[in-house]
Amino acid sequence: MMELALTAEFRPNEFPSASREQWRELVDAVLRKTGASFDSLVTKTYDGIELQPLYTLDDALEPYALAPVKQGWDIRQRHAVPDPVALMNDLEGGVTSLWLAVPASSLEGLLDGVYLDLAPIVLDGSVDAARAMLRIYDQAPILADEVRGNLALTPSGEALDVIKQARSQFPGLRTVVVDALPFHDAGGSDSEELGASLALAVSHLRALTAAGFDASAAFAQLEFRYAATADQFMTIAKLRAARRLWARVAEVSGVSDAVQVQHAVTSSAMMTRRDPWVNMLRTTVACLSAGLGGADSVTVQPFDAAIGLPDEFARRIARNTQNLLLEESHLGEVIDPAAGSWYVEKLTDSLAVEAWAWFQEIERAGGLDEARSLVASRIAATWAARSARLADRSDPITGVSEFPNLGEKPVVREPALGIDPDSQAPWGETPPIPSFSGRSDNFGLPRVRYAQAFEELRDLADAQPERPQVFLATLGPIAAHTARATFAANLFNAGGFATPNAGATRTPEDVAQKFKESGAKVAVLCGSDTSYADQAVPTVEALRQAGAERVLLAGKKTDAIVDGFVHMGCPALEILNDTYGFLGVER
Repeated sequence: MMELALTAEFRPNEFPSASREQWRELVDAVLRKTGASFDSLVTKTYDGIELQPLYTLDDALEPYALAPVKQGWDIRQRHAVPDPVALMNDLEGGVTSLWLAVPASSLEGLLDGVYLDLAPIVLDGSVDAARAMLRIYDQAPILADEVRGNLALTPSGEALDVIKQARSQFPGLRTVVVDALPFHDAGGSDSEELGASLALAVSHLRALTAAGFDASAAFAQLEFRYAATADQFMTIAKLRAARRLWARVAEVSGVSDAVQVQHAVTSSAMMTRRDPWVNMLRTTVACLSAGLGGADSVTVQPFDAAIGLPDEFARRIARNTQNLLLEESHLGEVIDPAAGSWYVEKLTDSLAVEAWAWFQEIERAGGLDEARSLVASRIAATWAARSARLADRSDPITGVSEFPNLGEKPVVREPALGIDPDSQAPWGETPPIPSFSGRSDNFGLPRVRYAQAFEELRDLADAQPERPQVFLATLGPIAAHTARATFAANLFNAGGFATPNAGATRTPEDVAQKFKESGAKVAVLCGSDTSYADQAVPTVEALRQAGAERVLLAGKKTDAIVDGFVHMGCPALEILNDTYGFLGVER
């Protein structure tokens, strides 16, 4: 084969090396032109971790993720309704384990025909269901040491007797789930979820060892359940940090062979009811992140889970998301692919440090049971901070707070268990929030969804006899006003407002006439800086004479006397609520 001869300047590893200082000089030169500071390139997470714009070899850390050596991950689907057809469709479509949150009385019939040696069963915390499952295993044509799955019990009271029975009969069957979803579903940060999960796990270890289990056997009973979000690198780092943290707990407990078994569930907090099709994209990224992070099992929420009971199409898309990533993208064929990434390793370490400090704080307060108020107040503060960023769209939600579709057709589903049926048709007054921890202790924490505040406004708009509207008073030709008009329309559509606009205009009188024809009471001036300088003052006067009771401006400054401004970073949710109040729309 003929070799391709390259000149020296194209040969690898022969470029002159550049220092961070040289890079910084070039960056600062660009920033000076825009008036921005270097700090504007640094992102701070809800854990206070600063994400830098550049990571280099100087940031390198020794990889320490303890990634499991395995081929792919377990595709786990949750069933909250005892539907044998749906269950078999999942198994025939690629699902490899089942998460059953169904009555104990339905288990035997539901699992009739299921090969339990091929499809492990995970329950949802019911002692009665656990006893029923042990009877099913005992009667099934399966060797005792081949039984896998998890009874998902809390090691206290009568559940301890069931745990002991399971260990003696089926040594490979785990019995306890350390469920961290309640901390995530309440709006908590990643380190708060990790730290609280450690505190919960340690409390379970104490209960098990007090009941007679040795430390190694107690560790072997536990499986951890974490949320996977559309924040790709944060999810990867969280799962990697979780293994590191659990290894430390095992080390100080004198257990050398403990491996953290992880079950990742795509976040319910990130799911939306409006434009729910976008949820497919969110869960795809979350599933990818969970797989790359080393999760042993992954549950992908169907895209309609926040609306009601998922239908067969939604379930098929959920399982095929995993099938595609495993079978076509081959993600499961690489062990810990993020290892060695300067950014991911640094983020993993930072998360582990923050989570360990939070875990220690909970332990100093007497453990998780004694520290419930501490945990609740800490997570509430994080949710308040997150809510503020959601409200001004610093944390955008595609299809809801950004790029909403007012013409979308409602997706209607049967009511999910535990959700008021009146909240389903078609969008509801109260956002149905699916709980993936129905039988576990939620520690008195609320369940939230990031989109709920904006979706409540959309519900309010839909409930009116006529959709409320905000008129876009566009100045000049379309090219001159389209950027700010699009921004303003996007903002007010997120609250459910229709946004008729004046189109191309020449004079303030043109704008005022179009406004008068619209029948609106609120107008937003949209134009370029040049058109504002020339036309803002007379156009505002013309709008008020035409009946405008409130005039806003898309931008940050004007010589005209206006009632407010809308711009990037403005308090969007507050503006939307104020507009409803101004129009006298009753809630």
